Amino acid sequence: MVSVLVGACGDSDDAVAGAEAALGEATVTKVTDGDTIRVRISGQDEPVRLIGIDTPETHGQGGLRECYGSEASARTAALLPIGSKVRLVRDAEARDRYGRLLAYVYRDSDDLFVNLTLAREGYAAVLTIPPNVAHTEAFVSAAARARDEQRGLWGRCGGADTPLG
Repeated sequence: MVSVLVGACGDSDDAVAGAEAALGEATVTKVTDGDTIRVRISGQDEPVRLIGIDTPETHGQGGLRECYGSEASARTAALLPIGSKVRLVRDAEARDRYGRLLAYVYRDSDDLFVNLTLAREGYAAVLTIPPNVAHTEAFVSAAARARDEQRGLWGRCGGADTPLG
């Protein structure tokens, strides 16, 4: 399942024609939820939204909580403990409409691609928002396999975006 939202959320001046660009090394200061972290980069504390995936909500609008949200947040925290060094790589847009950095996140210690790992393990569905599409095929393949094998949210919740009662 791929969610595709048409239209850009960031400034077009930030676009780099779909090519990935390194944002640099950063240190994780907080895991907000499964697909959002905070990092210290260039002396600033910044929120980072992981590109290409969508984990279940733990504290969405109106208090929305979705099935497997707590597990996805815990898995991201396990992959990226506070103090972890990460490499951030951007796609076409630098920030989303909420001002968060948009990035593909790689754990520095072993170059683990965190966004892809969350999809592969069944903690995230695919969320493609053009023009940030560099790894869409890999995310689609990983999430489809997780769904087929009933891993994570696919086995527990029957799919993504399932509200808790």
